[in-house]
Parts: sequence; C-alpha cells; structure tokens
Amino acid sequence: MKPQAVDTVYFAFENDFVDTFRCIPMIVRYKLDTCGIKLKLPEWVKLRVDEKRELAVRPCFTAPEIEHYRQYLIHRVAERCQKTVSELPPVEATWDILGEVPGEVQEKAREFNCAPLTLRQWIRLDVLQRFALIKLCRSGHEGKNFPRALREFGIATA
Repeated sequence: MKPQAVDTVYFAFENDFVDTFRCIPMIVRYKLDTCGIKLKLPEWVKLRVDEKRELAVRPCFTAPEIEHYRQYLIHRVAERCQKTVSELPPVEATWDILGEVPGEVQEKAREFNCAPLTLRQWIRLDVLQRFALIKLCRSGHEGKNFPRALREFGIATA
C-alpha cells in the first residue's frame, strides 16, 4: 500500500462518537492501516482523549512520519494497556483502485437499496472517503453508517 497524505477530517456520520472518541474515527483507521498496526477497541478506550486526538492529527504519510506514528502508538498502548500492539498484515488498498468500484461497495449499496455507484462517483471521492466506504462494508462496523456516508459524500439522496 502506498499511503497518500490526507487531511484530518471527521465525517458527519461519525458525529455521535467523535466528540468523546468512543470509537476509532476513519482518519485514525486509515493511519493504522498505513502504519501496519491493529488497534483493538479495548486498547483504544484506555488511551486518553488527548492521545486519541494526537493519533488523528499526527502526520502518517512519509516513511519517517509512518515510523514516528508507529512508535508513538506502540508506546501509548504499552503505557496504557501494558501490552504489545498487534501487527496488521499488509493491507490491500482497494480504495486506491480507480479503474472500477469495488464489488463490496456495490454489494453494500444494494443491501441498503441504494443505486450502484458509478465509476465517475467513485473517482470523484477523495482517498479518505473511498477508504471509509470500504471499511463500512466490512463486518464489525455499524451498517447504518454506510448509507449515511453515501449521503454525506453526495452519492445518495435517500
């Protein structure tokens, strides 16, 4: 995966938990995938709010930034949880593929009775928006946020 620089953005569909950082926001999930660390929710909740905010805003694009991000996270989890972080296997960045809309996104759209995404719509999304849609297709995420994200991104109106 070749990471892309992204701005620190919290999506509107995350509003019900971003103020308290109860859940891991997409911007942090993107950076976790970039640096190869799987952060579990029980570990996340033990971090202080200022540390969670730091994980959202800390740069994680260039090789040195990615390594600094990893080290910051490794130390925070060790300090707060008294454990070692889990490594994430290399992630296939399907959100970076612009030649077709991923099948899992189309399937999730059908599941919520949304029109399939066109390639033009997919390409117009920024990298974090595409990442969010991919993540919202996977198990463990609240399904209600997928159609909310489509509306927020200007793809679905219903």
